[in-house]
Amino acid sequence: MTLPTLFLSHGAPTTAIAKTPASAFLRSLGSIVGRPKALLVVSAHWEEREAALGLGTDTIHDFYGFPQALYRMSYPAPAAVETAARATALLADAGIAARTDTARGRDHGAWVPLILAWPDATIPVTQLSLIGGADPARHFAIGQALAPLRDEGVLIVGSGSATHNLRARPTPAPAEWASRFVDWLDRTLDAGDDAALLDWQRAAPHAEINHPTSEHFDPIFVARGAAAGQKATQLHASWEFGSLSMNAYAFGE
Repeated sequence: MTLPTLFLSHGAPTTAIAKTPASAFLRSLGSIVGRPKALLVVSAHWEEREAALGLGTDTIHDFYGFPQALYRMSYPAPAAVETAARATALLADAGIAARTDTARGRDHGAWVPLILAWPDATIPVTQLSLIGGADPARHFAIGQALAPLRDEGVLIVGSGSATHNLRARPTPAPAEWASRFVDWLDRTLDAGDDAALLDWQRAAPHAEINHPTSEHFDPIFVARGAAAGQKATQLHASWEFGSLSMNAYAFGE
């Protein structure tokens, strides 16, 4: 069976303990998707000069000033060693340099959605870095190279944010500039217009204010690249903090 790929908006670290529509959705995700053989997670919070597959199992609390309960949380799922090796080989076959990092643990972009969706932490996990400063086409190509994993029981998850401007908390909410961007994203994905998606900084309304930096949007290109040409389905839609879209999408059946 060919698995879909996912793009999830992981929100603030407090998503892990919150009672919001988005956290409720993430708690239901395991029942929606089932139990893959392994998870490959691309988080907005890990960028390197080249693609890296993380095999560390430590839970990284990469945030400050949050409730103490978050700092006591851990997600000790085993490392997906075979999946990381297979991903490295697939990327090499596509001419994309990649390495493994046995020390790097899991940042909150990875463990927050996983601890909600698969709280037993028994599915092996590897985290794939973004390439800092890479254009969307490069991340899309990484996804294309990794597409065979979908037939091998590996769920590819891009974890970022449909919008990400934490300085703007408008009232009333959601902000018009944020809702217009998300409306564009929904239409673009529904139409399968990958050319427009890759050109989002020019094609989308208010792109710069929604994503002053691109790292929280970049994971969508890996997820979409691995399921290029296949149907996009919106799994969830909600808003937090006035301008933070928590939308989630699946690509493929």
